[in-house]
Amino acid sequence: MGKIILTGDRPTGRLHIGHYVGSLKRRVELQNSGEFEKIFIMIADAQALTDNADNPEKVRQNIIEVALDYLACGLDPKKSTLFIQSQVPELCELAFYYMNLVTIARLQRNPTVKSEIQMRKFENSIPVGFFTYPISQASDITAFKATTVPVGEDQEPMIEQTREIVRKFNSIYGETLVEPEVLLPDNKSCLRLPGTDGKAKMSKSLGNCIYLSDEAEDVRKKVMSMYTDPNHIRIEDPGNVEGNTVFTYLDCFCKDEQFAKYLPDYANLDELKDHYKRGGLGDVKIKKFLNAVLQEELEPIRERRKEFQKDIPYVYQVLKEGSEIAQATAAQTLAEVKQAMKINYFDDVELIASQVERFK
Repeated sequence: MGKIILTGDRPTGRLHIGHYVGSLKRRVELQNSGEFEKIFIMIADAQALTDNADNPEKVRQNIIEVALDYLACGLDPKKSTLFIQSQVPELCELAFYYMNLVTIARLQRNPTVKSEIQMRKFENSIPVGFFTYPISQASDITAFKATTVPVGEDQEPMIEQTREIVRKFNSIYGETLVEPEVLLPDNKSCLRLPGTDGKAKMSKSLGNCIYLSDEAEDVRKKVMSMYTDPNHIRIEDPGNVEGNTVFTYLDCFCKDEQFAKYLPDYANLDELKDHYKRGGLGDVKIKKFLNAVLQEELEPIRERRKEFQKDIPYVYQVLKEGSEIAQATAAQTLAEVKQAMKINYFDDVELIASQVERFK
């Protein structure tokens, strides 16, 4: 069996540059690398409903937003299968069987689940669907026999839980499921892109995002208001680059050749950082450079998105066809799982024959 990717996003809003550098840009590179036999990209609407059950319209409306961002960034329906999670009911059945292999205590220890619960302030009112979403994610990954799951480092505990479920299932029922590996972003600076306000995570709810679909002027305003070094009050003051959001973004996005185009006083980012650290370099100058760098990256994405927006029925057709392919794949895995668990009663010729003999 060749290498297979499964990855995706929750449709709770437009995708931002944190998604882009954390996974989306890499997905496109992997798609075009020719290294993978199959690539499944899932819009995880069922997972999004675990903490948006009272607002299904939010999820419904954002399906198209995520799909447009996918296509605009270069995900190609001819090379990758783009599908909607809820349109593959086999995933729910797989998750139901996996629930018997995981304890409540193990779910409670999952650091990703704990942090997400704290962030959403669920306290003692945790929806069961949200609490068990590591099991649902294991269903998503194993249904497509994914060998590779590109994620940010904060999702590593989730993939480890999937591996535990795979090992437990295989030890009980025989070798059936594939154990996946994590693929982290290759740019360490991009593992967890902070928000424009310097907060630890770029988040729609915190309002500190730069969206892939933002117009050029919106991007400029957000960059110019970006958090830097609060102690760098005067231009002549030495500044810190560590924890400085502008430099974190430059670590992720800028290339040496862009200095000649936009900031020719410096040959590379190291020179820019050195000047900032010793003083004599203002925040406005580096923000203007960052804006130029981001505009260069985002402009083609923005323009492709506008083109796809002109034919929304085509986008839904892509998702429909992808969901049909995904369902057929998941159905095959589910059949193998049920066979391994010996609950494929009507397909088990030997079982029926043995019962005939038994009751003769």
